[in-house]
Amino acid sequence: MTPAGRASAAIEVLSDLAARKRPASEALKDWGLAHRFAGSGDRAAIGSLVFDCLRQRASLAFAMEDDSPRALALRALVTAWGMLPNSVDTLCDGSRFAPEPLSDAERAGLACALPAEVPSWIRGDYPQWLDASFAGMFGGDAAEEGAALSVRAPVDLRVNTLKANRGKVLKALARFAPQPTAYAASGLRIAARQGPARTPNVEADAAHGKGWLEVQDEGSQVAAFLSGAGPRLQVIDLCAGAGGKTLALGAAMQNTGQLYAYDTNRMRLRPIFERLRRAGVRNVQVLEAGEDAGLAPLEDRMDRVVIDAPCTGSGTWRRRPDAKWRLSPEMLSARVADQVAVLDAGAGLVKPGGRLTYITCSVLPTENREQVESFLARHPDFAVTPWREAWDAAIGTEAPPSADGSDETLLMTPRSHGTDGFFVAVLERRA
Repeated sequence: MTPAGRASAAIEVLSDLAARKRPASEALKDWGLAHRFAGSGDRAAIGSLVFDCLRQRASLAFAMEDDSPRALALRALVTAWGMLPNSVDTLCDGSRFAPEPLSDAERAGLACALPAEVPSWIRGDYPQWLDASFAGMFGGDAAEEGAALSVRAPVDLRVNTLKANRGKVLKALARFAPQPTAYAASGLRIAARQGPARTPNVEADAAHGKGWLEVQDEGSQVAAFLSGAGPRLQVIDLCAGAGGKTLALGAAMQNTGQLYAYDTNRMRLRPIFERLRRAGVRNVQVLEAGEDAGLAPLEDRMDRVVIDAPCTGSGTWRRRPDAKWRLSPEMLSARVADQVAVLDAGAGLVKPGGRLTYITCSVLPTENREQVESFLARHPDFAVTPWREAWDAAIGTEAPPSADGSDETLLMTPRSHGTDGFFVAVLERRA
């Protein structure tokens, strides 16, 4: 397909999203099935443009004074793909498969710069109803923090130390030019591609098949380390899902002690079995999904309880940009209620002197520090362990400041740490 044809296809997919209000991945899959002539490179480029439009929807629409799929796609070619306005004008020649020629208003929109005085939620490309939350969290940096959540994310990898080391994986993936991550000792990063360039499919590589690595954001890796899971401990991953953090915890424990994996949803938990086998993690007991009675024997026994809580996922908007525009106050309230329930369940599993680590991939205070404050009010036998203490014990390098300035809990963000948005609170049971 020509670049013009790819642009037209992206507009078509965006129109489908606007009409049917469904996940972008579904719309892109259906488009590919209906246009089998499109090669894998074409589909990747179309998907990249669609997601770039969704990442920056608010600022694109403001600049164009138009929120139509066509306006978003044309402006994204300039701001996200680095095309010159004149090049976009040439591309839109109205020929077969090409977008229709530009109007004078569209040419003006492509050429204009975003004024500095526009509202933070537009410059930061986040929903307007979250403006107060972002301002409360980041103050005058709200727009900058939001903007950092609105660009493409790199591919982060965790080297599985049960089977390999950094040097071995660096050599195996040399063609992707990975670099060591800043904080995670077993992390590697492949820089984000730009424009139509395809994101490397590392999971198709032999090194992944051998269990040498897992795709995992550096922030997620750091969060797992801060739990303090280590050899010979009793640990439970209470919201294990597909097992990403379970695998990291198992490696940290060096296949010793006992690691339990639990989730309320059988379908989310199902992939964990194959992942455990591939990674060579052998100290894991997968509990029956959704069977709360299976947790009863673990009450007051766990050295470490890790809760990667259900949340809005606002910290992962770089990877799932359509999710931020589907998010609603009602959905946020539902996630907060879920968090209360899982925190209360997890508290009962921690033995005196043990720790509960509360993790979200969210940057919203309602899900983070406010949730911790509420938990401590309900459970006065718990207290916050300052996150730098956990950092010094688990990571050892100089700790960067938390994005919200807190000395008690850690908030990582793309702008401040180069990671996805992650919140970590380490809570110790004192009695």
